[in-house]
Amino acid sequence: MGEHSIRKAGDEAEGRAFTRAVVRDIRALEELIERGRIETGITRVGAEQEMYLVDDDGRPAPIAEQVLARLGNLQFTTELARFNLEANFGPQPFNGSFLERLEADLAGAYRTASAAASELGAHVLLTGILPTLRASDLVDENMTPEPRYEFLNEALFQNRPAITVLIDGIEHYSGSFNSVILEGANTSLQLHLQVEPAVAADRYNLMQLITAPLLAAAVNSPVLLGHRLWHETRVAVFERSLDERSDSKLARNFPTRVWFGDKWLENSLVELFRDNAARFPAILSCDLEEDSLAVVGEGGVPQLLALTLHNGTVWRWNRPCYGVKDGVAHLRIENRVLPSGPSVVDEVANAALLYGMMAELPKLYGNVAGRLPFGDAKANFLNAARMGLDAEFNWLDGRRVSARDLLEEELLPAARIGLAGVDVPQAQIVRYLGIVEARVKSGQTGASWLLKNHDARRGRATDAIWRDAVLAMLKEQKAGRPVHEWDLAQAGMPGHREEPNVAEIMTTDLFTLRPDDVVDLAISVMEWKHIRHIPVEGEDGELVGVLTARDLLRAPQLSISQVNDSDPLSGAVRTLMRTDLVRITPETSLRQALAQMQQCDLGCLMVVANGRLAGIVTERDLMKAAGEALEHGGA
Repeated sequence: MGEHSIRKAGDEAEGRAFTRAVVRDIRALEELIERGRIETGITRVGAEQEMYLVDDDGRPAPIAEQVLARLGNLQFTTELARFNLEANFGPQPFNGSFLERLEADLAGAYRTASAAASELGAHVLLTGILPTLRASDLVDENMTPEPRYEFLNEALFQNRPAITVLIDGIEHYSGSFNSVILEGANTSLQLHLQVEPAVAADRYNLMQLITAPLLAAAVNSPVLLGHRLWHETRVAVFERSLDERSDSKLARNFPTRVWFGDKWLENSLVELFRDNAARFPAILSCDLEEDSLAVVGEGGVPQLLALTLHNGTVWRWNRPCYGVKDGVAHLRIENRVLPSGPSVVDEVANAALLYGMMAELPKLYGNVAGRLPFGDAKANFLNAARMGLDAEFNWLDGRRVSARDLLEEELLPAARIGLAGVDVPQAQIVRYLGIVEARVKSGQTGASWLLKNHDARRGRATDAIWRDAVLAMLKEQKAGRPVHEWDLAQAGMPGHREEPNVAEIMTTDLFTLRPDDVVDLAISVMEWKHIRHIPVEGEDGELVGVLTARDLLRAPQLSISQVNDSDPLSGAVRTLMRTDLVRITPETSLRQALAQMQQCDLGCLMVVANGRLAGIVTERDLMKAAGEALEHGGA
């Protein structure tokens, strides 16, 4: 569909007209199915690869437009964030050496994009969420300047000023965003499987069932903005980043547009399109030149543009899709669960597991809807996202099984049989499923490898840990090694000039005051928490000042026990706070921070990102960092 024809849904009349078009398209699809005019007799597979662009320090490089200009290849396109790219691959028959062809396609795209990025001093990285990503990267300036993203952003945020994201995992993360840019943190490998109408509902239910163990074996996104959260934090981020629900819908537990679903299918994929139309109002519109029902009545094949566009604004983890190829309509399921990376061969191994299970399990499992409550399938999916291979599942017929046992004893053997049944050469089955098996046996997924890096180097600056890990990921990906063979990252990668910055030493666990708080409270907090500087924030969270121990020394009284109603210390913080703050960013080098500190008498620097207080750096922090640098022979 031409991007110029896509726009935000306009006034009520246009919205009603587009919704009517969606409904007519659903009826047209029903007619196509009833008349037997959806393609059968062949199964095809396809893929979409999302990727990060990073600089020599492993940080996001927002240069997608420049890279695309050098590529000049219609296979590549933009993604929501300017530090992301996407490559699309044409469908191929689901038989023979399709996995080997998929690997060649993915590896070729990786090399091509890497070569273009290298001309700009950047690299391509395959990862679910970039561990070095910072809040200062998730700003509107890094959103790709294309109409579809602008319209999507306006539509999703027209009724809500901001989205609050709370994620509890190994650590806790809380943040607020006033645009869809957070979704740009995620990159994935999306796999497609064509299905025939007669079995589409059963195949979709099966895909829903196996999504949990598939994800458990493939997790690769444990870090968001420096916080260790879920093994596949993408799941939590995606479901929250596109949440446009009103307060009343939140109170009713209404689903977000990114969701797993709420029940098994009964008869047809059409049930999903109906549910999308019933639950989610149109947020985008487009020019509609066909009457889809009339086209079907005349024996033609409609494009179903309204249905396709609306379906693209509901991000089910397993999404139903309608398409037309060479004048023939088909149905397919798009699995959106797998993260990008950790390497091309790991991705193909994950695809082998998915497609192998989909080939064999219909015979082994039959109708899964009658053997497991849907709520258990959904809970399994979330458990896999949280715990990876350490997850446990409620499985068919009341069984309770660990992810590892299920994969090793049941699903990997079934996938081998399934791939053999579609004539995949034995050597390729052994290679790709052997990679999954070794990953499961070792327990080393992309997520666990990253977490091990953190644990092995606990005590070092967090930013340095993730930077070195990202540089090691780049090295391993370029070598083409599967993640279960990766060693831990080494500090100070060869050829890397380390210029430490304040993000590596700043304190982020802050205690703050409001201007109207009493000074008594400030003194107490300083005594209780053994700190000498407390930032002061206004009601809207804006940084307005800082209260320091030096300021309190200038006051007549120092002891809380001596305070009475006439004492200055019983007054408001605003009467003693300093407003001549020195603001720096997380990217400020320690050398620059030291120079700034020497020019002020506050004894601290305020670290601000995206207009909000992100941390604080004190004289003591800089002295400690300097001592460590000397100890390790640093600059």
